[in-house]
Amino acid sequence: MKNGKVFLVGAGPGDVRLITVKGLEAIKQAEVILYDRLANPKLLEFAPADCELIYCGKLPNRHILRQGNINELLVEKALEGKRVVRLKGGDPGVFGRVGEEAASLAEYQIPFEIVPGITSGIAAPLYAGIPVTHREYAESFAVVTAHDKSQEGKPVLDWEGLARGVDTIAFYMGVGNLPFICENLLNYGKPASTPVILIQWGTFGRQKTLQGTLADISEKVLEAKFSNPSIILVGGVISLREKINWFEKMPLYGRQILLARTSEGQSELAKELMDQGADVIEFPKWKKTALPVDLTKVTSYEKIFFTSPESVDGFFTALMESGMDIRKIRADFFGASMKSIKALNNRGFIAGQVDEMHETGALLIVGDDSILKKEYDQADIMVTSRKEIDHQFLPLFKRMLDEADVNTMVFPSSASVEPFVQALRECDLNVVELLQGLHVVSMGKQTAAAVGKAGLMSHGMPASATKEALVEYLAARPVEEV
Repeated sequence: MKNGKVFLVGAGPGDVRLITVKGLEAIKQAEVILYDRLANPKLLEFAPADCELIYCGKLPNRHILRQGNINELLVEKALEGKRVVRLKGGDPGVFGRVGEEAASLAEYQIPFEIVPGITSGIAAPLYAGIPVTHREYAESFAVVTAHDKSQEGKPVLDWEGLARGVDTIAFYMGVGNLPFICENLLNYGKPASTPVILIQWGTFGRQKTLQGTLADISEKVLEAKFSNPSIILVGGVISLREKINWFEKMPLYGRQILLARTSEGQSELAKELMDQGADVIEFPKWKKTALPVDLTKVTSYEKIFFTSPESVDGFFTALMESGMDIRKIRADFFGASMKSIKALNNRGFIAGQVDEMHETGALLIVGDDSILKKEYDQADIMVTSRKEIDHQFLPLFKRMLDEADVNTMVFPSSASVEPFVQALRECDLNVVELLQGLHVVSMGKQTAAAVGKAGLMSHGMPASATKEALVEYLAARPVEEV
């Protein structure tokens, strides 16, 4: 059998948009992905539906995968002829042990590529408004591991060289050793007034910072109970933060949003919320299987009603594959939502809303298999696809919930409510308990009614059911008030 190939990919610091184009291409073509805790799980949603996902961190029901086991798995999957991605947080060459993994692959003559990523020691400071170099403040920069393999886990470093020869120092994962770090830098000549900042979950909407000096930062960290994953940055360039702190001024910075998802893939709404500074967890993750459709009667209908944007795509794909001329269809088109109507508009058709649909005339309803659960009077049904929850992502969702501090819930449509509640049951999660204390937002009156019907509280809605109105609504309500 022909050997596969391994891509050792840097996932970047957290914000999914910071992955390289080459890294994303590798994910999209992967057959197996081995991923770390610090690689944002949202990146895995770009993988093919049948891709095998292997978590290399610690899970409640098993121990962490040791480096030797990871090396063996990479070799094993590649020897099976698979296209394998090893997805690592930040840059694989910066404390990522990529050299060990690459050496194992080379030993078995397995082809591999190393795809660089943006390292958190540079990205997290920039998202906190701090360039690590500046011609007036810092002409040198060092990245340093803040723990090692010694019995006490204290880093053995050239402290004198760091203290006297480097302007800006980024320590990785060193919160537990912070007093030791400060003590050594002070002992070797760094002034006690040297600025220090800790950046936790850098580049995420939940990013937090804590600023001080070498003299007082350790005490501040204890008081604030600051923890990893954090970058510790030391140097005078931190003073620039007052002028160029940009990320924390974004309209939705601090909003950690759980968004009920109605279709596969990232929604435009999620993208807009992220673009405005929010963390967004979309749930559930859906997978769709296209189904064969019978088009023999399609020209006989006077009205065709599309229940989703995906049903529009499925319908026209089936038409093209059958070779049917669209001009033979004489029906008026209608959409269940503005998104469905827009999908029809994008194909050159003027479509009406459901309440504009006249009562007379033969009607065809097009959608996925969920429309079979409903009763339609005097209408035919065309099922274009089967939609089901992707169970491989349920444990990922639980882990994202554990690591985040969600403060906002958004239901984008009435159709999103029931599937969301049902999917939570499959995760053994109670929707009432999960939403307790969250600011629950419904996009429109019909959605608010569906939320109420599910036995949940809805705390408000934007002026209109658009992503722009939602951003405006959330931005006008500070997170502290939620």
